[in-house]
Amino acid sequence: MIGIVDYNMGNLASVINAFAKVGVDATLESDPTKLAQYDKLILPGVGAFGDAMEHLQENSMDEAVIAYAQSGKPLLGICLGMQLLFESSEEFGSNKGLGLIPGKVVAFDENKFDHPLKVPHMGWNELFVQKETPLFDGLKKDFYLYFVHSFHAVCDDKYAIGKTHYGYEFVSAVQNDNIYGIQPHPEKSHENGLKIIENFAKL
Repeated sequence: MIGIVDYNMGNLASVINAFAKVGVDATLESDPTKLAQYDKLILPGVGAFGDAMEHLQENSMDEAVIAYAQSGKPLLGICLGMQLLFESSEEFGSNKGLGLIPGKVVAFDENKFDHPLKVPHMGWNELFVQKETPLFDGLKKDFYLYFVHSFHAVCDDKYAIGKTHYGYEFVSAVQNDNIYGIQPHPEKSHENGLKIIENFAKL
């Protein structure tokens, strides 16, 4: 059974539809006491980091997600959900994250180049695979996915399973043992995204 954490921060219907397209049932779960019953867990997210953490903390869902991750079962954070896996974010001040992957989330440096970056980073871009991972089984060493974000993760390369170039190189997918995160939206990324969804379901 695959659970999708429902904490009022994300386009949940598109995630459920993506699993349905690969023949897998996924269930929305808003009760933190029931997370442990799932074999795999998705942490989605769209919006601001601080707001998302507040929503998670309202009914101790944050603690339940951390406990789930510590159980050793597969957990996948998508977009903002990936960012929440880190220790902190600089979005609208300093915000504490779930701390499941060492690192932080920072804004794109718009003035790093002669021509300022257009933020948010939105549209199709390449993910370059950094190391072997079951999440990317059957995909090429670089493939296109759909991105929408203004902040990105900074972490040790040992956690980076994918990187992307937008003005400069940034980490776009991570793994820490059973904990996975992907910055782009696999549920909006057609065949490549569905392959990632299918691979996660098979873990």
